Amino acid sequence: MNDTDLSELVMRLGRPRVLVVGDAMLDRYVWGDAARISQEAPVILLQADRREERLGGASSVATMLAALGARTMLAAVVGRDADGQRIRKMVQELDIDDEALLIDEERPSTVKERYIGRAQARHPQQMLRVDFEVKTPLSTPRETEMIGVVGRMIRRADIVLISDYDKGVCTPGLLASIIAQARIGGVRVIADPIRGGDYRKYHGCSAITPNRLEAGLAAGAVLNTIPQAIEAARTLRERLDLEAAIVTLDRDGMALCHVDGRQQVFPTRPRQVYDITGAGDMVMAVLGMALASGADYDQAIRLANVAGGLEVEKIGVATVTRDEMLQDIRRGHTESPTTKVFSRDDLIREVARRRAAGLRIAFTNGCFDVLHAGHVQYLAEARAQADLLIVGLNADDSVRRLKGPTRPHNPQDARAAVLSALSCVDLVTVFDESTPLELIHAIMPDVLVKGADYSRDQVVGGDEVERHGGRVHLATLREGYSTTRILQRLGAA
Repeated sequence: MNDTDLSELVMRLGRPRVLVVGDAMLDRYVWGDAARISQEAPVILLQADRREERLGGASSVATMLAALGARTMLAAVVGRDADGQRIRKMVQELDIDDEALLIDEERPSTVKERYIGRAQARHPQQMLRVDFEVKTPLSTPRETEMIGVVGRMIRRADIVLISDYDKGVCTPGLLASIIAQARIGGVRVIADPIRGGDYRKYHGCSAITPNRLEAGLAAGAVLNTIPQAIEAARTLRERLDLEAAIVTLDRDGMALCHVDGRQQVFPTRPRQVYDITGAGDMVMAVLGMALASGADYDQAIRLANVAGGLEVEKIGVATVTRDEMLQDIRRGHTESPTTKVFSRDDLIREVARRRAAGLRIAFTNGCFDVLHAGHVQYLAEARAQADLLIVGLNADDSVRRLKGPTRPHNPQDARAAVLSALSCVDLVTVFDESTPLELIHAIMPDVLVKGADYSRDQVVGGDEVERHGGRVHLATLREGYSTTRILQRLGAA
């Protein structure tokens, strides 16, 4: 399966009806700068500046499916409390069917509160997580109620996804009923299982998707190698009478063992990992979406690898769109440095994605006609100001207007390729205007960088950036280096 086939799969995903059953949660995030050590105790003091709420657990899977365009139904339990009301409201706002989102008087809603700190206003990292939950199984009356409502919804579903976080909703009785009813209706059931040694309640599912540790515990083995992972998948498939067992292997991709004899590992490409939270949910959502749309397991796994890779580049549990997957497929399977070069529209979407991950954006611009050591030092200093550096590159016509008819000596594609090869440069975009003002307005960087040969009031876009809470940084210039001087020496030689 090549990249074109994968792109075509994204475009034909359709709008399948997906029923998600499992543990609904509310994820809260408190963001801020890890400013200093507290005077009261030897702990980090978080200077909070933002709060955020997202749906987690099974409701996270439902959210991801809704973002991908699936017609999503959620079967879960919340408490009769403010957090439960908030979960229901968020589910309804996403147009997710909440008929089976039941209230349990005997338990609180599950909440996970995470504190995310930035060191020196950069590099957001999770510092602490606080959980509010109970894990007791559903009572018999509540289980019976859930079995009844889920049974009705299975008849409307194209696939059922079990998102089991071991909070008490996915009881053996409920899962046995779901699996039996789904088999009668010819509907696949895919389960993301708990961490533990007893997987009997998943017997008869179509497939399960444990991670490396979970699969090892369930199979009674330590999975240090790919062959060990494949053997564990084979053991679980046979033991649980599955159509397929899929073991997720983080940076090593996924291992598949199928009832037809297929045993294969699907590698994933290296990623800049910021947070693995939600990666398993994303894999589950895309696997289910693809299988419900008619894809085979190997096609669905390849696409889930792409989506899971995009997820770990974001902070916390976040959604991935079809457009993001298409862009990643188009540029992510080549080692060419030109994959850093973005059109303006694609750049705006990429900046939004990186910013949603909590990253701070630096921007600078220039002609960069003949790259020299002064440029390299300058760009390295620019990159040090934030988590990501965007370079706006003057187009050839723009350079001629600024420098005269004999410039540039190198065309814009060549200049972009050279810039892209620098590790300190993350993204490159070409602009035609004489100044980068329109581009700055479009991306609104957190830090705008220019050389120290400019004064602050000469920096184009500086006022706009500062009004939006950003800052201007004047980078040191290396003595003795300039493109004009180098060209003059070359001409004399």
